[in-house]
Amino acid sequence: MEPLQFTPILKCRRWGGRKLGDRLGKSLEERQDYAESWEICDMGESQSVVQSGPHAGKTLNELVKESPEEFSEVNQFPLLMKYLDSHQASSLQVHPNDDQAMRIAGEQNGKTEAWVILEAAKDSWLYAGLKSGITRNDFVKALAAGNITSCLHRIEPKQGEVYYIPAGTIHALGDGILVAEIQQSSDLTYRIHDWGWVDENGQPRELHLKEALECIDFECGPVEPVSSGLSPQNNSNQSEFLIDSPYFQVERFSCPNSRTISEENQCRILMVLEGACKIATDATSYRCETGSTLLLPASCPEVVIESETDDGCQILLTRVV
Repeated sequence: MEPLQFTPILKCRRWGGRKLGDRLGKSLEERQDYAESWEICDMGESQSVVQSGPHAGKTLNELVKESPEEFSEVNQFPLLMKYLDSHQASSLQVHPNDDQAMRIAGEQNGKTEAWVILEAAKDSWLYAGLKSGITRNDFVKALAAGNITSCLHRIEPKQGEVYYIPAGTIHALGDGILVAEIQQSSDLTYRIHDWGWVDENGQPRELHLKEALECIDFECGPVEPVSSGLSPQNNSNQSEFLIDSPYFQVERFSCPNSRTISEENQCRILMVLEGACKIATDATSYRCETGSTLLLPASCPEVVIESETDDGCQILLTRVV
């Protein structure tokens, strides 16, 4: 099966902005709160649809059911690939693991995820994990006292850094951060704190403290970047193997001229983080710019990436485990 390109599913949230269009080339309307671009999604009614080729118009779930061997022998594509524009801070939240997702919500997938920082404004921040030594009792007391941030591991992120956020890790993205995200196919989110935000009627969003306290991993401690931000230089063929998790493996590489992606009999996803390129097999060719995403089914033939920008391009490659 040849590479597949899907139409992004755009999501507006109160914390979104315009960078999905300005920086990543997504087609936005006039709204100012575009927060998420779901690049590859097979989750209920939220379905990626093939843009072109012999499978044009089919949903990802239809393809998975027709040819499960191409997509890791599953009945639902296991990953959700996104871009996030955290124009304003997102809620402080936690996601369940697989067992907790089934027990609490009756869903098969928890939500382990990873972030690649594409942009971070000066003085931006994120929270990832708890400070060392924080116990459940410490956390509950701080929450009751309105001093929850005293428990959290705060980071000033830098462009190129990569963070692995296993299920159970408390986290939030601050203002002015653009992210590529790899995650399990789940939208289960338990909000803990929403920074005092209210809607136009003065109403806050629902919090999920009971569920969150059941899911937080109090042994997790502070999360540090798995990559320091020293991303591959565009003048070399350097590769970084970033994450090896039970759900996905993530590699980042630069392509100054051309690069070949060999056949692996494994489903993979390519996300173009920087630059423009042509991604082609002998039978199919796509011109991809920053923000483009392609899915390579398991039987995909050899793929050649040819940079079309002087500084080369940077690619994120995710393998479905």
